[in-house]
Amino acid sequence: MMIQLEGKEYDLLIGVGGGSVLDATKVLSIMLTNQENVRDLVGIEKVQNAGISTILVPTTSGTGSEVTYNAIFTDVRDKVKKGIVSPYLLPKVAIVDPALTLTVPPSVTAATGMDALVHAVESYTAIRAGELTDGIALQAIKLISRSLRKAVYNGKDVKAREDMAMGSLLAGISLGNAGVGAVHALAYPLGGKFKVPHGVANSLLLPFVMKYNVVADLEKFAEVAKALGENIEGLSLREAANCTVYALTQLAQDIGIPSSLKDVGVTAEDIPNLAEEASKIDRLLNNNPRWLTVKEIEKIYEEAYRANTK
Repeated sequence: MMIQLEGKEYDLLIGVGGGSVLDATKVLSIMLTNQENVRDLVGIEKVQNAGISTILVPTTSGTGSEVTYNAIFTDVRDKVKKGIVSPYLLPKVAIVDPALTLTVPPSVTAATGMDALVHAVESYTAIRAGELTDGIALQAIKLISRSLRKAVYNGKDVKAREDMAMGSLLAGISLGNAGVGAVHALAYPLGGKFKVPHGVANSLLLPFVMKYNVVADLEKFAEVAKALGENIEGLSLREAANCTVYALTQLAQDIGIPSSLKDVGVTAEDIPNLAEEASKIDRLLNNNPRWLTVKEIEKIYEEAYRANTK
């Protein structure tokens, strides 16, 4: 298919960069073949026509956008992140080369790496998880948890970068099939209103949402703890499951991720509005292993706000 744009014809788009670049490439590909305003395409399968072909080349190990049918962007009018979900967003080719990540700075490595870990943990414990995605997600958790610290503090560690690239890719595949849940739902308003990088927002909220979710599936969260490298031998099922929260909190602290909403500019007065915005993201909340009301979302934000700062 040839597309006419400002007097020129295009039949292929190549996106090279982080998740925002890849998502922008995917959105542009469908905007060239669909007449609707981009806001009208927000949601699930609202895209009518296939876009032009894309090749996506990630330069960070984080979003997995190169293998998902999601595109996330910030709506500056509504001050919240939104998503377009369509099989038409899948690229024709994804090229994942860990050599492209060797010069990514520590802070970006940390944020994008935690983003990938969130994808793996949430998709493993999601309502839509299945036998296929479970194995893929667990392997992603193992790869990322054993290598993220090394990649952050020694960016030239090729093996760590390879693990992170594969972990991010696997997490993206699991995310693309099983979806994610409340961590992402609560993170979106932070990104939209406070310009918090997506990986930082996800990582900051992850332990608090997991603490809330653990009781809904003790068996799975015990497996997550094991995949994270925790020694759960001799522990009760509940104790093993709770190790997940500890391990995720420790990992985020070790790599310098903010630990409190105060660290990213949120005030106590902001929390009710954040909770209200997050409660509207049914696409993600309906896939969370434990149901959340607005009040429960508000409590999670409050706990994240009261957490000790770095």
